[in-house]
Amino acid sequence: MRVIVADDQELFRSGFVMILDAHEDITVVAEAADGREAVEKAVELHPDLVLMDIRMPGVDGVAATAEICRRTSAKVLVLTMYDIDAYVYDALRAGASGFLLKDVRRDDLVRAVRLVMAGESLLAPTVTRRLIQDALSRGTPRPALRRQVDKLTEREVDTLQQIARGRSNAEIAAALVVSEHTVKSHVSNLLTKLGLRDRAQAVVFAYESGLVTVGSD
Repeated sequence: MRVIVADDQELFRSGFVMILDAHEDITVVAEAADGREAVEKAVELHPDLVLMDIRMPGVDGVAATAEICRRTSAKVLVLTMYDIDAYVYDALRAGASGFLLKDVRRDDLVRAVRLVMAGESLLAPTVTRRLIQDALSRGTPRPALRRQVDKLTEREVDTLQQIARGRSNAEIAAALVVSEHTVKSHVSNLLTKLGLRDRAQAVVFAYESGLVTVGSD
């Protein structure tokens, strides 16, 4: 896995690089001190993943995430100091596959990178609900998005609801009484039909469309 680490604080940046480079299956191909540099290097080097600080001077992590997701196939994992950071929601909408707190333990950082590269989103359910609730308090569900749900089969809708609640493929399979292979097929199909990049964007879609509401069972 080829990774770019973007953080304006050199101490954090060098620490993440050291942790990731210590693993044989992960190679840090570049570092970036701001969002603009992160975009330039992502476009040039085509990494598999960009570890992106969400708050940086100049071009911040949200804008850089949107640009990288638009111009490359790299996944973006954003870093934040606080789990209630409002910028996290904007980063998820921009295409980020999840987020981590900057004080993450080294083993959890490596695990997160591997999970995201395996196609999972990195969203703690309690934190996700808090972020979505804050964002949706500013408006009502978007009818245009809700109409897109009609493209999905009943099982794909069920799967999307499960994804929005932060459940893994194994947990979804158990809840819907199907195989994990079937769940993977449903996930792939619904992402394609809705034009979504990954599971993290599916979570945002589910809440913004009103398919899932905060506090629903």
